[in-house]
Amino acid sequence: MEGPNYHLVQRVVGRWAVWRPILGIPMLMILFFVIGPFVVIFAAAAGYGLTGADVEETVTRLASTDPVTPSSLAVLNIALASAIPSTLLVAYVVHGVRPGWIASVVGRLRWKWMAVAFGLAFVALLATLVVGAFLPAGDPADSSGDLNHWTSTTRDFVIVIVLLTPLQAAGEEYAFRGYLTQAFGGLFRSRLAAVLIPAVLFALAHGAQDAPVFFDRLAFGIVSGILVIATGGLEAGIAMHVLNNFLAYGYALAFSDMTSALNPTGASWWNIPVTLTQSLVYLALAIWVSRRMGIGTTVEVATERAVLEGPEPRV
Repeated sequence: MEGPNYHLVQRVVGRWAVWRPILGIPMLMILFFVIGPFVVIFAAAAGYGLTGADVEETVTRLASTDPVTPSSLAVLNIALASAIPSTLLVAYVVHGVRPGWIASVVGRLRWKWMAVAFGLAFVALLATLVVGAFLPAGDPADSSGDLNHWTSTTRDFVIVIVLLTPLQAAGEEYAFRGYLTQAFGGLFRSRLAAVLIPAVLFALAHGAQDAPVFFDRLAFGIVSGILVIATGGLEAGIAMHVLNNFLAYGYALAFSDMTSALNPTGASWWNIPVTLTQSLVYLALAIWVSRRMGIGTTVEVATERAVLEGPEPRV
């Protein structure tokens, strides 16, 4: 007998009560947006202070994304990655949910499936590039059309992106498609609420933006939310998020600049068909391949009971 889907994990695996997600949601937001960044920025500034740098000036510089520097990008990525321990902490303290249940319905990250998902995300990116080649450019101001020169700053950006962007993307997925999906799914017992509400919050969390940018991020959040429930875990969403950010940052380093990439307050509606191609192609591939591989999408009743009841007593 199959158990519930991913969005109902808190109800069946944790200690359920309506007040728990109502407490946990703002607790996670405070950890994610206030305490986590504060700790990361001041820890980094303290490190610079040991070298004789002015701490106050360093804090201001590291906290700014205008302009973006390799150091400020590293701090931003680590601050967003701190959502992983924050999410696991809230899930355990408030709900009694072990860390693995945020990752998937089998209580752990499924590394083989994640590796396959990265391959599928790469295929979706290729489809995006093909479609983009036939559409008008989104915003001429975003790119000069000429290849940027390779510099030591470019090298430093590449190192930060390769090492820390996967953690940053995973942090956002753990918070929005992990905890919030389970929290709103538990509250409303609805797949629609579990997908749509975190997607809206995800789009709003990116700050000032015009309609095309907001729509793009909302669509990304919706597709990622569908993937979590359709594949039973965060692996597919993490893979798509990482590859998407690699493409965006790579394009910025090659043809534009990182400050524009991290602060896209304006965009063209012509960008939407391109990003929807990536999301929808990936969604179709991920669901089809996960079905072919037999990836679990529900909590197994036997596993659920083992967690809730513990081992049988010895006589």
